[in-house]
Amino acid sequence: MSFAEKVIWITGASSGIGEALAVAFLAQGAQVILSGRRVEELQRVADQAPQRCRVLPFESTDYDALPAIVADAWSWRGQVDLLINNAGITQRSLALDTDFAVYRRLIEVDYLAPLALTQLLLPKMVARGAGHLAVISSVAGKVGTPLRSGYCGAKHAVIGYFDAIRAEVEQAYGIHVSVILPGSVHTAIATNALAGDGSRRGHSDPNIENGMAVALAAERILAGLAEHQREIPIAEGMELLALQLRVGNPEQLFAFTAKEGARLAALRAAGGSLDPSDIRSQ
Repeated sequence: MSFAEKVIWITGASSGIGEALAVAFLAQGAQVILSGRRVEELQRVADQAPQRCRVLPFESTDYDALPAIVADAWSWRGQVDLLINNAGITQRSLALDTDFAVYRRLIEVDYLAPLALTQLLLPKMVARGAGHLAVISSVAGKVGTPLRSGYCGAKHAVIGYFDAIRAEVEQAYGIHVSVILPGSVHTAIATNALAGDGSRRGHSDPNIENGMAVALAAERILAGLAEHQREIPIAEGMELLALQLRVGNPEQLFAFTAKEGARLAALRAAGGSLDPSDIRSQ
């Protein structure tokens, strides 16, 4: 399937996977709506093909503003063929050290925000009789790993929601639904992660720094979306193994993650640095 002339709406499009997806879709001749909070960065991406881009900035959790935003996006070309809910944040803190406000923020941004946007766009796609909804979840949406309790919870939740609406709309209305599961991709996600007190972490992980090139991740995501794959894992090595174990041998996976949790607990007790887990996931 070619995305030429298709209208693609991407949230979190100012950097990372969102930007790489925008570049890849534009290279195929798509019309792209770029959303996020940083207007200057969105415009930088749009400048690559200004005639085929619409910069539509908004705060993902400003729910009161969403109806007008959705109307604006739809009216730009009279349709949205594919929505990619990409905007999100992650976490790096043990549950023992995490404020409740951090959990609330993760649920708002990583679960409720894509749900709210999708709920508003879905009726328009149903009325049109065509459309494709996608969400960037994570390997952490399938595998619970230390230092990411709130992130894992939100990403598990978003998979449940999108799996459920797929069951409701795929055959009944011809709407495709894809869940994307990245592992470690070389972006600024770990640097921008929330610490236990809600502050910005401010530094990356070795696993993210050595992760998959973001352009390659985008290429693989596009290939999966073109085939209307229901689930698109973008994982290698230990991350891919973890996904396989979650289905085939969950007890082995639980034992492995528990061992990692014990290592981090010992480091915490000793006042040491909590290094990232060897199970790599955003």
